Amino acid sequence: MPVENSTFEKHYRVSELARLWGLGRETVRLLIKDDPGVIKIRMGRKKAHTLYSVPESAASRIHTRLLNGF
Repeated sequence: MPVENSTFEKHYRVSELARLWGLGRETVRLLIKDDPGVIKIRMGRKKAHTLYSVPESAASRIHTRLLNGF
């Protein structure tokens, strides 16, 4: 699946999506972490220090997948 250019789209953090979708942050992190288009910013060597930036198109795709039961 090709990834669209999401440079100028609104980007969401895990906590924002968790609030919008009514889910826990860890649940959202597991849903988005391997999705194409999600930007991973590693802060140091530990995975616990990874920030995720989710473009609006990826968030929409993930949410649609949730609504359709994967």
